[in-house]
Amino acid sequence: MSHLTRQEIPKKWPIERKGSTYIVRPRFDTENGIPLLIVLRNMLKLAQTRKEAKKIIHLKQILINGRNARDERENILFFDVLSIIPLKKYYRLELSEKGKFYFNEVKENEANKKIIKIINKRILKKKKVQLNLSDGRNFLSDMKCNTNDSVVVSLKERKIEKCLPLKDGAKIIVFAGKHIGKRGEIKGINEKEKTAKIKIDKKEINILIKQLMVIE
Repeated sequence: MSHLTRQEIPKKWPIERKGSTYIVRPRFDTENGIPLLIVLRNMLKLAQTRKEAKKIIHLKQILINGRNARDERENILFFDVLSIIPLKKYYRLELSEKGKFYFNEVKENEANKKIIKIINKRILKKKKVQLNLSDGRNFLSDMKCNTNDSVVVSLKERKIEKCLPLKDGAKIIVFAGKHIGKRGEIKGINEKEKTAKIKIDKKEINILIKQLMVIE
């Protein structure tokens, strides 16, 4: 199906639940991203209709993580970078404290980097290590990184620049669960329970490690 009913849309999408019956469905990962049509029409107000959005994409005016957008159903994922070529504007998809997607404008030099969570790693032949990332990328790397760490990826050079380890003192963002959108600092890790104690504002709460991502 190419559409969702308006009642089916994820709570992260910043659009009204009242209106037309159907909303465009992204090509994949409905929960963790948002389709380009919604971005151009509803969020950035660069198009008023689907036809206008398709024309902008056809003219190759939109880049997603440094490459040309394919169509209006292409999914923009958490921390992806959107470049508007004619306007020389650059945006990163982030989560507000209310758990809604929004675009944070960034400088051009920041648009070449993306932070991504490591969801698992594999040992290949000749002891090469493959890091599998939350947005579907994977890299062969000699860098000492573990599952649940994050990495900073150079989108231009397509390589990992550095590892952001899951450890005490690390800055994180919660991307799922009832505390979605909250940012804080790790104050302790319980490996057995797979939770981390996070200081958010002046309170400390326990968050499942699978629901958070290291960002610094």
